[in-house]
This record gives sequence, C-alpha cells and structure tokens, in this order.
Amino acid sequence: MKYEFKAEVKQVLDIVINSLYTDKEIFVRELVSNASDASGKLRFLKLSGKEIVDPDAELKIEVGCDDKAGTVWVEDFGVGMTENELMENLGTIAHSGSKAFLEALKESKGELGERLIGQFGVGFYSVFMVADKVEVQTRSYDPSAKALQWTCDGSAEFEISPSDRVQRGTKIILHLKKDYLEFADKYRLRSILDKYSIFVEYPLYLNGEKLETMQPVWLKSKADVKPDEYEAFYKFREHTSEAPLDWIHFSADAPIALNALIYIPPVNGERLGFGKVKCDVGLYCKKVLIDAHPENLLPDWMRFAKGVVDSADLPLNISRESMQDSALVAKIGRIVVKKFVRHMSELAKKDAEKFSKVMKLFGSFIKEGAAMDFEHRDALMKLLRFESSSLEKGKETSFEEYVSRMKDGQKSIFYAFGADRESIESAPYLEAFKARGIEVLFLYEPIDSFVLSNLGEFDGKKFEAIDSADIELPEAPAAQGESMPDDDIKSLCEWIKAKLGSDRVESVSTGARLTESPAAALNADPINPSMRRIMKIMNPDADLPKPKVKFEINPRSDVIKNLNELRGKDENLAELVLEQLFDDSLLSAGLLENPQSMAGRINKILARVKS
Repeated sequence: MKYEFKAEVKQVLDIVINSLYTDKEIFVRELVSNASDASGKLRFLKLSGKEIVDPDAELKIEVGCDDKAGTVWVEDFGVGMTENELMENLGTIAHSGSKAFLEALKESKGELGERLIGQFGVGFYSVFMVADKVEVQTRSYDPSAKALQWTCDGSAEFEISPSDRVQRGTKIILHLKKDYLEFADKYRLRSILDKYSIFVEYPLYLNGEKLETMQPVWLKSKADVKPDEYEAFYKFREHTSEAPLDWIHFSADAPIALNALIYIPPVNGERLGFGKVKCDVGLYCKKVLIDAHPENLLPDWMRFAKGVVDSADLPLNISRESMQDSALVAKIGRIVVKKFVRHMSELAKKDAEKFSKVMKLFGSFIKEGAAMDFEHRDALMKLLRFESSSLEKGKETSFEEYVSRMKDGQKSIFYAFGADRESIESAPYLEAFKARGIEVLFLYEPIDSFVLSNLGEFDGKKFEAIDSADIELPEAPAAQGESMPDDDIKSLCEWIKAKLGSDRVESVSTGARLTESPAAALNADPINPSMRRIMKIMNPDADLPKPKVKFEINPRSDVIKNLNELRGKDENLAELVLEQLFDDSLLSAGLLENPQSMAGRINKILARVKS
C-alpha cells in the first residue's frame, strides 16, 4: 500500500540530503549504529522473558555490497518492526513531527540536540544522499507480527507491502545513484567500517567475512581492565606492533559525563621528520565516532596524544557530524588536560624512569604547553626537568627542587643555554656562579630559552640567563691573582671601546664575574642568543639588529695584562689580539654570526709572533 508524505516532507528530505551531511559516507555509520541499537533492544527483551521469534539466532550485523548491481545493504537480527513501528520509525517525518522538525531547525539555525535524531528519523534518511531507491525488509521479534517491506525513492511517497523475510530483524538495501557507485566497492566499505564501526558490540561481517572489532575498553571500569588489554587496544587502534609508553583511563560524572582513554605513544612522529603531527584523540558519543581529529578538544601541545574521549552529554547537530556547543567541547578538553597533567605529576613520583622516558620523547610538547597554554601553565611548569650545575651529568631537577636549594637572599632562578653540558661549563659565564656556590640550570634545546623567557618566573623567582648583563650577584670570595693598577684598567677599557666601536659594544668594564677567563661578552639585548637563532631559522632573510653587548674584562688575567703591554709596543698586533679575544667572547655567548674570519686572523697573529 502506498502512503503519501505530508507536503513539507519533501522539504525535510532535501534538507537532510543536501544540507545536514557534508560527508556522504556517514550513511554507513548511521545504518550500522541503528543495527547495533536494534540488537541491543532484542538482547534486553531476551532478559525480560518476552516471547521472541527464533530466540537462539545470533545477534550480528551483516554489511554487503554488489558492485555489478550497484547495491549496498546492512542487516541486523534485532527487534525488527511491526507495521505500526515501521510507520513510526521510518515514517516519523511523515507525521505532524515534520512541521516541528522544520520549526526546531529554524529556531536552532540548523543545529538540534541529539535527542531529536531518533525523534525525526533523520539518521536513517541519510541513505537518500547516495541512493535513488531504498528497500527495508523487516520482521518483528513478535511471533504474531508479519514480515513487511518498506520502499521509497526519496520522493513524497513510500510503499509498505508484505515481505517473504523469514528471519527476525531488518535488512536495508540501497540502490546507489550513478555518482555514488564507489560505495558498492568492498574495500571502500571496509575502510568506512574500520573508521566508524570497529567498536560495535556485535559481530560485524562484510560480504560474509567477519571483521576484526574491538570492545570499547574505555567504557569499562579500570578495575576490570588488565595492562595487556590496554596494550592490545592501542595496537589494534593504531595498527602497530609496538606497545604504548603509558596511558591514562578515567571517567567523570560532573560537570560532564565522559569516559576517556589517552595513550602516550612509543615514538615522536615529529622527530622522525613527519612534520607537525595531528592530534589523534577521537571524539565519540556512545561509541559512535563523531570526529577522528577534533580541533577544539585538546590544546595544540597535546597533539602527540592518542586515544578516545566518549561523552553521552554531547549536544550534536542532527547530522551527528559536528558539535553545536564548542564551549562544551572545550570544557571536556579541559577535564582531559587536567587529568593528564595530574597523571604525569603522579608518574614523576611513582615511576621516575618511565616519566623520564616520556619527557625525553615528548618534553618539547610539554614545554610548548608551559609557554603557550596560560590556563594550564602552572601545572605544566612543575613537570619540566633540566640538568643542573649542582647535579652530575644525566641527572635532572625540577623548578621546585631548585627553589628548595636556593641560597638565602637569592631572588632568581639562573640558567645557561648551550649545545651541551661541556660547552656551558667551558664558557666564562659559569665562573661567577661557581665561585658563589649558586646553582645554574643547563638548557640544551632551542625551545628551552624561549620557554623560560615566556614563563618569566616560578614561585615568585624570576628566570635569568647567566650571560645577561644586568645580573646582580652577592660578594664573591677573594679573587685569585693580582689585578692591574686602576689607571691601567681605565686606560685599557677606553682603548678597547675605541677600537671595537660603540656600534659593537655598549660598554667596556671590569666586573666581579670572571675568575679565570680573560673576557666575556654579556648580552644586553632583550633578544637572547637562542631566540635570535630561532628567529634566523624561521626567517633566514630577516634583517635583525646587531646584538647589544657589554664587554667585561678580567684585570687579573695574564691575557689582559699582556694585551695592555702589547698595545704600547705593537698596536697593530694588539688590535688583532683584541679582535680575536672579542670574537672568542661572542662565540661563547652564541652571538658570533661569522666565525670563519677567526681562522684567518689567527694565522696573522701567529705570523707576527717572534721566537
């Protein structure tokens, strides 16, 4: 018998087919999800003791395709439908609800709550995006109900007729439009099922072949999941044989109901040269994938994470393709980030070795977060670890531990940047701190200096680079060696300033920093050396201003004393020695842009040296 949709139904179908869904493959997800729901209802009826057609029939979902006939079908063996249920479930939008649907759509500007999907049967109608004819063969679990077939070509009417279906459940057959025959390809269907439906609770088949599926581990209680199950789930999801480094599994009821399973992978894709990785934490609603790579869920620094976040509280638009409440998604993300950071903090205390492995691989991401994520900055700062002058090579310390060891009256956390520990320890800047017993953090990665510059301070103690010209240090122990006379010092400083020029040095003076080295170039520029290198890497053609340098000499150094004598005997040679000394200082400070000139100058100096 034929039934006519109400006048506005065609308009509703047009909206569903042309406006709500941007990704045509979504119809597979919708049909499999509906089949899973129908199977779940049948399982509940079994428990309630209802009389059921063929009660021993397996609850499974079969998906099939025929590329020659251009058809796709999805079949379940769940509750099925009676004639009244067929009219209500597939003809819902044919009832007075269609007007309410249009009104709600208009009021919400195209976005409706998830509860309205089933109310209006919109998920099912996604089939008409790709099919010009749809047949639904169904038989209710109720032994007294007849088998029926519902047929529609997406126009203003549909037909219900008797069916010869014997088995309980529902089979939906799509006759594909010419432009969408790709969905009748087995491998195309397989990729869609792998993407959206690997977590269905029932066995899933494609053209008779049972597909590998996985139970949604994240929905289980932590007490019921063993470590090897977590690892198996990760390997299955990521198609890898490597186990994850670590994971965090939690659920929350307030302020939002959610379940999450976040993994820390065993490799850093960005270090392997794969470019900037994309966050691989999928957003699900009741085991149905909503977005494989949700942009607004987690902050960018957590892009290395993998896993699942599932919330039944998500308000979705009626296509279930995008979230209507981005503020709620951000709130979910904040819960996940807070739990993750707390887990990392606990890991540092409980398993220092594993924490160290995680930080070696992904510490740069945590540092990025500390510098850029103002909301979680304080918590992330506590995770950072660096080597220190007070610890042996390979040992690392936190800011909290550093502060606990600070000298009385010390107001700053001091740090030094260099390629490695040896280069920092051989530079002149550490001498003053060693002499005073002041601890210095060692930074090796380009991002480190940028991070500390952005952080500014920790626990009220500001971060200061030891090559900064404005550092105030307490009185040092008595210096070794005899100093030059004050008049000679003043004269030498004036001579050096005149020879180097004010465009290269702001000032020349002696100070209390140097104990062994003859001289040091102190950075007086707001752009520190490591930031200058980063800026150059990002924009090689950038015309950066010359660094501002204060040149400090050590009047107790034999090198400086000899330079003072040499300028009175052979000023040309003295100038060469000064240039070499200045470039050495710039090199130690990381401010020398063209070290090649040093080699030629050394040869000139050696040629002038008499035996």
